[in-house]
Amino acid sequence: MATIAPSFPSAVQRERLFFFYMALALALTTVGGFLRFLAIGHSSFDSPWWVHLHGLSLMGWIALYLTQNALVARGNLAFHRRLGVLAAAWSLWVLAMGVMVLAFNVATGRTPPFFSPEYLIAIDMCSVLGFLGLTWAGIAMRERADWHKRLILGGTIVLIGPGLGRFVPDSMLGPNITYLIFPGHLLFFLVAIGYDLRTRRQIHPAYILGLLVLVLATLLPNMMVNAPPLVALVAALKG
Repeated sequence: MATIAPSFPSAVQRERLFFFYMALALALTTVGGFLRFLAIGHSSFDSPWWVHLHGLSLMGWIALYLTQNALVARGNLAFHRRLGVLAAAWSLWVLAMGVMVLAFNVATGRTPPFFSPEYLIAIDMCSVLGFLGLTWAGIAMRERADWHKRLILGGTIVLIGPGLGRFVPDSMLGPNITYLIFPGHLLFFLVAIGYDLRTRRQIHPAYILGLLVLVLATLLPNMMVNAPPLVALVAALKG
């Protein structure tokens, strides 16, 4: 009697599925953090329009990143490449919205009470610039899929700081929060590195670069907060 051999995903497909599940985990973490703040009353729908637009820009990137990985997992590479044009433009939109919301919040005195305006600018700009640097490095290497997917994953891990920060207990919110959310960022990198070690027996250099950017995005805000140019910028925005 003829038998049908069981069908197992290929190594390529298993890796594609892994990146999809990583994207899903990042999305759930980010949404979960914002929902927690909403549930405990730290966020509301009464915020100014620019706050909502900024939130939508971040969530838009997360949705695009998840969609892109879903397309690859399903083998729809043609649409993945076409949608990549929008994703590249959206990454720049994330930067623009980050600059806008920081400027408007500082100018109107809407910065959170547990952060100084200088510290908030330093945190957000280090995070967004780290995300943008890794993402555009990944875009530049789009013909090398191994680098492309890992660099953009690293950039998105760096970007989810606002979601991770919303899991920090109220009593611990304040300066040095980048150190408190660092383990959350690191956990995602370690999962990705662990997968590579299991399947490739080596750590891909893209993750080393991503970890370096993460360390800089963690350390620099605490070193920049009292820098004269940043203090002068805040004073100018306050008018």
